[in-house]
Amino acid sequence: MTPLADGVRDRVGAALFTKVAGPEGPEARDRIHGTPGPRWFPEGSAVRRVHGDASMFVGGLRALLLQSLHPQAMAAVAAHSGYRGDPWGRLARTSTFLATTTFGTADDAAQAVAVVRAVHERIRGVTADGLTYAASDPHLVRWVHVAEAHSFLAAHQRYGARPLDAAGCDEYVEQAAVVGRALGAVDPPTTLAGLREQLRGYRAELRGTHEARQAARFLLVSPPLPWPARPPYAVLAASAVALMPPWSRRHLSLPHLPLLEASVARAGGHVATRTIRWALGAPGA
Repeated sequence: MTPLADGVRDRVGAALFTKVAGPEGPEARDRIHGTPGPRWFPEGSAVRRVHGDASMFVGGLRALLLQSLHPQAMAAVAAHSGYRGDPWGRLARTSTFLATTTFGTADDAAQAVAVVRAVHERIRGVTADGLTYAASDPHLVRWVHVAEAHSFLAAHQRYGARPLDAAGCDEYVEQAAVVGRALGAVDPPTTLAGLREQLRGYRAELRGTHEARQAARFLLVSPPLPWPARPPYAVLAASAVALMPPWSRRHLSLPHLPLLEASVARAGGHVATRTIRWALGAPGA
């Protein structure tokens, strides 16, 4: 690669990383990866492969859309997360949490979980339909966990640089369950079959509320991005929608265009994730 190309890649990668991880991202990255000590997960493990891949950009969007379908979980997000007023701050906090629990020391991972659990204990309320909710409710915590794990793995298997084999998928679900259990989820799935079964088990509770459709519109139609960044973001968003389970789309009035998704959306997703991998200097770029 030429010095000019290297410079372009470095600038694009730095801008992208700062947007996702926040202005303190470089310091947090050095601390997470550079602090000596035991980790929850070993080098080369499935959870590290999945959470360290550019496919997480697609998986994260899919997870947010899928999570929004639970009325009580979405009500808690709408009332307490500030995702509209400070979306990039929320993204930075989430990405730092994932990085810390996946790659950080065991002590730092435990501390990150403790902070999130303390925040969850304070979040309570009532939905527009009169349903009470508490962010610490193990049933809701497990829903958020299941939606994330299912989304991250689905995105990795389609767009990851090194998709997992069957044993690796089970390993990922089992390792993700370590974090889900620490956050308060009761009986999180530990196999891919169990993950799919638990996702099916929530379907009767899911629907597209007004808050969920607002969140989908915010994520897909009017993201807080400058105009030059919107076309590549739109490719990632289309890739996330294409990965949504068909049954989930009607709740959010999302299109289901199998032929287009199998060709244009899938090709665009591969280009987008490879570009992100290249910009961040990640393996498989």
